[in-house]
Amino acid sequence: MVTSTHETSHRIFQDHPEVLGQIFEALGLPPPVKADIEPLTPDATEIKPLERRVDTVLKIEPSDGDSFLIAVEAQTKKAPDKGVNWAYYVSYLHAKYQLPVLLVAVCRNRSTAAWAKGPFECRVGPWETQVTRPFVLGPDTVPRITDESDVARQPALATLSAIVHSESEHIEAILELLARGMRSFDKSTALYWSELLEVGLENTPARALWRELEKMVVTFFPGRGTVFEEAYLDGQAKGYAAGVAEGKAAAMAEGKAESVLRILEVRGLSVSDDVRERISACTDLARLDDWLDRSGTVERAEELFDGEPRGAESQESKEDQESRSETPVSE
Repeated sequence: MVTSTHETSHRIFQDHPEVLGQIFEALGLPPPVKADIEPLTPDATEIKPLERRVDTVLKIEPSDGDSFLIAVEAQTKKAPDKGVNWAYYVSYLHAKYQLPVLLVAVCRNRSTAAWAKGPFECRVGPWETQVTRPFVLGPDTVPRITDESDVARQPALATLSAIVHSESEHIEAILELLARGMRSFDKSTALYWSELLEVGLENTPARALWRELEKMVVTFFPGRGTVFEEAYLDGQAKGYAAGVAEGKAAAMAEGKAESVLRILEVRGLSVSDDVRERISACTDLARLDDWLDRSGTVERAEELFDGEPRGAESQESKEDQESRSETPVSE
């Protein structure tokens, strides 16, 4: 079954090959660069009714040395038939591309990691026909991130490390450090890594901890139900539903104001009575839309009003009033 952890693993290893540095070091190879890596189809299916798919397959063409393949599998628990499937993946990819294959298993708890090391044998009596030994990235092989500066310098490794250690007793401290480290990112970078980590933490208790620590908005992963997507879409829906039900712009404004306040609250920002009253009293839909867009990036709720004279939010131009009064409302 493909899980969120599988999808996150695929994205990290395909888009950010620097996380493979530890593997390359163990193999005595220079660190990988993106130009040396070519994503290949993960489909290992030969007979249509029997689908076999590896999470990620990368072709490595190092500047110094022979080419090879890396097949990455995210493994969240022990699986009785996985040894046989892994042997098949390796044999199939070796035969198809005529290149040696390194199988990498990503595990987030020690018992699964210890099991995933194998060896998985195809044996008749004392004779071993085939042996599969994955290279395991788990809690004992992927270091914990302990310095905020490492988050800024190596966000992909920091994200992978948090996922691998998500069942550790130290996960709360790990996530708090990541949240602090991500504050140095620009908006786009911070949002990307924050939501990627939330998706990767899947259904672990650590995901609930991370949802409390996230302080960004705008989703890179639509449909995955991250905390900011829920708040943003809920607010938008309230504004639309209120406008249709009441048939008045005032109801639309009320719904949008609720959206702004909801996002500020989700982000953990302090909202004074004065700020709440000013947002709730606003009837200018364009201004409310602007506040809604910026409510996910301001560091203080009061910054929403920067450059605006007090009371401007309740004033509309004569043209806007006339235009709104002449526009029919759909029933």
